[in-house]
Amino acid sequence: MSSVEQPGTTPDPKRWLALFVIIIAQLMIVLDASIVNIALPSAQEDLGISDADRQWVVTAYTLTFGGFLLLGGRIADYMGRKRTFIVGLLGFAAASALGGIASTAGLLYAARGLQGTFAALMAPAALSLISVTFTETTERAKAFGAYGAVSGGGAAIGLILGGSLTEYASWRWCLGVNVPIALATAAAAVLYVKESKAHGNTKYDIPGAILVTLGLVSLVYGFTEAAKLKFPDTRSTEVLGWTDSSTLTFLGVGVVLLIAFVLWELRTSTPLLPMKVALDRNRGGSYLVFLFIGAGLFAMFLFLTFYFQITLGYSPIKGGFAFLPFSIGIIGTAGVVANLLPKIGPKPIMVAGLISAVIGMLMLTQIDLDTNYWTYVLPSLLFMSIGMACVFIPASSTALIGVGEHDAGVASALLNTSQQVGGSLGVALLNTLYAGAVTGFLADNLAPNADPAKVTGDALIHGYHVAFFWGSMMLVVALVFAVGFINAKKDDIPNESGVPAPA
Repeated sequence: MSSVEQPGTTPDPKRWLALFVIIIAQLMIVLDASIVNIALPSAQEDLGISDADRQWVVTAYTLTFGGFLLLGGRIADYMGRKRTFIVGLLGFAAASALGGIASTAGLLYAARGLQGTFAALMAPAALSLISVTFTETTERAKAFGAYGAVSGGGAAIGLILGGSLTEYASWRWCLGVNVPIALATAAAAVLYVKESKAHGNTKYDIPGAILVTLGLVSLVYGFTEAAKLKFPDTRSTEVLGWTDSSTLTFLGVGVVLLIAFVLWELRTSTPLLPMKVALDRNRGGSYLVFLFIGAGLFAMFLFLTFYFQITLGYSPIKGGFAFLPFSIGIIGTAGVVANLLPKIGPKPIMVAGLISAVIGMLMLTQIDLDTNYWTYVLPSLLFMSIGMACVFIPASSTALIGVGEHDAGVASALLNTSQQVGGSLGVALLNTLYAGAVTGFLADNLAPNADPAKVTGDALIHGYHVAFFWGSMMLVVALVFAVGFINAKKDDIPNESGVPAPA
């Protein structure tokens, strides 16, 4: 490993190569949250996964990712960000290989959970490495711009890659492809990334990590239970719903554990999440924005994927390419946003972006059984992609304003945690609402003389509409938080020295 280099010294001559390595790792992390979406119908059929449980292929990854990110941020701070980054890459490669050869649904869920765990080591290390590597304002804005473009566009790229691999090889390669990429990135990190770590108090908050992770798992599992179906007779099905004892138990336990986590963090001397990091107005606003964006955005990818393949009959690769405009929109907008950020500040950009994203999501509530892609879907994807570029880049910067070097990793982790936890809860909640909408529609319209295929198709469309509407409402909540909390000006963006003032 390289010797430890502290921020504020002479800029690293290999910093742009280091950024490339970090971006490849970040692309892999974001890509893996979406690459299996396009392969999910094939994996579901191959492994016999039920509709209610299929979300766990996505949620097992995002939940462990979000649940362990705060601990991963602390490990990166204390053990060394480069070292943690490389360990995360190697573990991610091993977990991906396990998922690629999974023979049962349970083994696939376990592999996805392991992927999320090691991603929780990589992600905060990556973001904090950018923060300590780029010490000049303009360069840091460009670095965050590249990071933001990858964070936003990687999901759509994952759908294209996933579609290609599923159609021409197997859904298993959607996981196996990570192995050579992760190994090559780890080797490059050894050569080009400089080590950095925090000093001072370096004790870990294991009780806090256990409380927050178990709380999130219980909460998401409660949403999943609400979506499960029971069969009262041979002719109909119904959703268990929010009042079922199993649903209420898991939701209640989740809420209690998360409250206990907050209370523990307030009293322990070595908190996993220092409240001073989360309760700052701009940082807290950024985290809340990412939480609700994650919930809405993950839902868009999941349900639009099923719309393309099941309703419109797209092949996996065609479904993947249907998302290409989303990536192009984010990448094309990212450069403009990175240049505007130091000139006009983060809030105007974020507000405009969220309004654009809400419009795009609401447009998807107009899709039908034979909707023209170019008329409805393409414009909505462009609205959302431009909007997301206008949010990811400013929020990545405001989330680190005023954070001391000692807490850089955990502040970075909390940003990723917000998005991943939002994605986990959003997918679980919207999948529940979707299942209830579809089941209710079938119960109301499947008359003896009705065409079953037509009614089933209409029921799926109704379910998509419900999911997209509530996804748009989550983006509206993000907009409210951006308006109400973010008040940072352009001069508040990290200074020339690159060393933020202590929080």
